[in-house]
Amino acid sequence: MGGESDGGETEARVNLKDIANELGISQTAVSFAINDKPGVSIQTKRRVREAAARMGWKPVYAAQALGSSRTMTVGFAPARSMDAFQTEGFMLHFMAGIHASLSRSGYGLLFRPCATLDEELDTYRDWARRKRVDGVVLVDLLSNDPRPRLLHNLGLPAVLAGGPDSDNYLPSLSIDDSRTMTTIMNHLSSRGHARIAYLSGDENLDYSRARVSSFKEFVRRKNLGEPKVEFTDFIPDKAASLTLRLSSGDNPYTAFIYENEIMAAASLRVMLENRMTPNNIAASDSAYMSLPAMVSFEDSFICQSTYPSITSVHRDAGLYGTKVANLLLKIFRGEQVGGNRRILTPKLVIRESTARPVR
Repeated sequence: MGGESDGGETEARVNLKDIANELGISQTAVSFAINDKPGVSIQTKRRVREAAARMGWKPVYAAQALGSSRTMTVGFAPARSMDAFQTEGFMLHFMAGIHASLSRSGYGLLFRPCATLDEELDTYRDWARRKRVDGVVLVDLLSNDPRPRLLHNLGLPAVLAGGPDSDNYLPSLSIDDSRTMTTIMNHLSSRGHARIAYLSGDENLDYSRARVSSFKEFVRRKNLGEPKVEFTDFIPDKAASLTLRLSSGDNPYTAFIYENEIMAAASLRVMLENRMTPNNIAASDSAYMSLPAMVSFEDSFICQSTYPSITSVHRDAGLYGTKVANLLLKIFRGEQVGGNRRILTPKLVIRESTARPVR
């Protein structure tokens, strides 16, 4: 039995018979040991597993799925830190939406967070070679992103949350970030803010570039001066430090837009700490009144729970995940799917952080 790499080269696959011949035992004994079934000794199980690892044997999951050609599994292997998944509400709800849709059709979600882009690419190659998943959900499209082409060449069905993919390798569903940025800017401008800074995340992300472009276009169209964009790499402390620096001086920025709620909340906390003294709680009122306006591009309980509460963009991340998963299921069923579509209309939830006009 052979496997095909993404470069088109055929490589031999080690099977259970090869392991049996190597150890001089029956193929049945090898199968029992691999699957941890009774009938063979602990010593034999150890010998089989050591030999399997040494010979490079890996399971073909499709062959294990009751004789079906499908694994009934969808892969999700984004290159993000575990800290990001634990703190960003949007991604957690997005994954829940994917799982809800897949489970109704009998599919499972294989979550494999990766530390780097190279690790993510290697994961897709491994999944395709071992027939580990039936398809993949892709997020966080990059400039000159190699992932859509690789998945296409591997023959691994995939859908993109975001985009669209400029080379049209993958169908995509995206949210209109450009229009959302315009909504935010109209709101801040109507409150009298002319000095507005955008503290973005990663300049290589497709959605960040779309937001930056819309932000700069609005600033220039309204003659608000030179657009101020800073990239934080999603580091809350960096966002807070930038907020402190840019909101001080002779010509401070009076409003800030943050890529997510974690950066917004961290900046709010630092700003309050900088304005209040431990021995003068009465100064709190003036501290709140002197804060710049703050808007988060992500909404969660954090934005609702802070004081002042943070104006934010609400998107139904669960529904988004469900729609992305449904698109992939259509591909599995052999249905014709559209190329690239924008779905959902984010809503700006106005809270205390932008309720008052600029002073």
